[in-house]
Amino acid sequence: MLPILTTAETRALDQATEARGIPVALLMERAGLAVARAAASLAGGAYGRRAVVVCGKGNNGGDGLVAARHLARSGMAVEAFLPDAELREPAAGNLRALERAGIPARPFDDGGLRRSLERADVAVDAIFGIGFRGAAELPYAAAIEALNDAPAPVVAVDIPSGVEGDTGAHHGPAVAADVTVAMGAPKLGDVLFPGASLAGVLEVADIGFPEDLLRSDLWLIEGDDVRAWLPRRDPDTHKRRTGVVLVVAGSRRMTGAPRLVVEGAYRAGAGLVTLAVPEGILRAVQAGPPEGTFLPLPEGPAGSIAEGAFEVLAQELDRFDAVAVGPGLSTDEETQAFVHRLVLESPIPLVIDADAINAFAGRSGDLAGRSAGALITPHAGEFARLFGMPASEVADDPVGLVRKAAAETGCVTLLKGSRTLIAARDGQVRINPSGTSVLATGGTGDVLTGAIAAMAARGLALFDAASVGAFVHGLAGRIAGERTGEGTVAGDVARALPEAVRRITESG
Repeated sequence: MLPILTTAETRALDQATEARGIPVALLMERAGLAVARAAASLAGGAYGRRAVVVCGKGNNGGDGLVAARHLARSGMAVEAFLPDAELREPAAGNLRALERAGIPARPFDDGGLRRSLERADVAVDAIFGIGFRGAAELPYAAAIEALNDAPAPVVAVDIPSGVEGDTGAHHGPAVAADVTVAMGAPKLGDVLFPGASLAGVLEVADIGFPEDLLRSDLWLIEGDDVRAWLPRRDPDTHKRRTGVVLVVAGSRRMTGAPRLVVEGAYRAGAGLVTLAVPEGILRAVQAGPPEGTFLPLPEGPAGSIAEGAFEVLAQELDRFDAVAVGPGLSTDEETQAFVHRLVLESPIPLVIDADAINAFAGRSGDLAGRSAGALITPHAGEFARLFGMPASEVADDPVGLVRKAAAETGCVTLLKGSRTLIAARDGQVRINPSGTSVLATGGTGDVLTGAIAAMAARGLALFDAASVGAFVHGLAGRIAGERTGEGTVAGDVARALPEAVRRITESG
């Protein structure tokens, strides 16, 4: 996994590195060299090419000035633009070095900058760093817009200018980069949307930070990690040793969701899946995956699971390795009472989704009283209902909130979104980057629930099961999208899960 740094962690890393005797000037030199190499590669070479470097007045601007000097040394014709502002060391020293090399930094001039960018083969965005907040103002806003309007590809230093370092948000113009060179480690704003969509290809440059100082409790999941976590089947195994999953789902108005959970679990490698549903919809759900086995439960007047159904289910629980509960259950009062008993009394690991999360709306503390490990998988709306907050606030600090949710509930917490976040009780947070907009369609969350339950039933701890399930599910969405485009539906994603697993296991 790649460590991801917040703004505070990045500043602490800089200070600790300097305390080790590695000066900021040396880090800046190495950073600028890494940016110059990325720019030359993007331009298709150096000799005879033209580069425009747009700098701010902070250390990011200093990195850009170093890059300009190295690009000029490599044979590029370089123009540097800098606002009329006094620079601090070591950026000021790099400005003097650039001028001694015969490349004066020109002040921001919208017309002049645009004319230079029209002729450039590559541009470097070194305007703002990770500490930027709010909206860019003139002349910086004009420079950002000029970079975005230019035909030349853009390399951003550490983070696209205009993007906030800890949220990925931008409240004004922001650079749309083709490549972002992150120093030492990706920054949170490079990974979270919408910043991730502006970063382009993310390259991590080793500029000499001591490895023992690169500490974080925030991680980016990579394919190599998932390949190591994925459970393997022994040659002499059988269906009851490869994960037995119980799915508790469905109601009179929601018969498709439970079938998708079952298919997701089977396609993710579960050996046996049993579907427990209200008895009134048994015939409907039996038309689903033929591999499923079924457990009819008593239903209430509304056609959803009755509270007394727990007595029936409790006698069967010891046959299973994991339980997935929630999709399509409804928020009927009787069903919510049933869910409370199942969640609090189940002796086996639980994957709690959808209406099973809604059953605890405003009562998140109740989840801490469980007798077994559990994972909750809310989207932003369910998260907001669970913790009694406006949904709009979830996007303001998703990492902090998911970490707090895991600590308060004692549940591994998976917050669905364009970047899925997974938090453990100890504060560790993993970010899954494999998702795709193809997954923005009904039922894909049900497939994810089944996939995670399968991984848990196959022996993974819930934190790892969620990480593997999310990554494989995202990759399956990409595979399905390659086949069917925006017409991809949840069943397509479920059927792509085996191919996603195959690609991961064979890529090492």
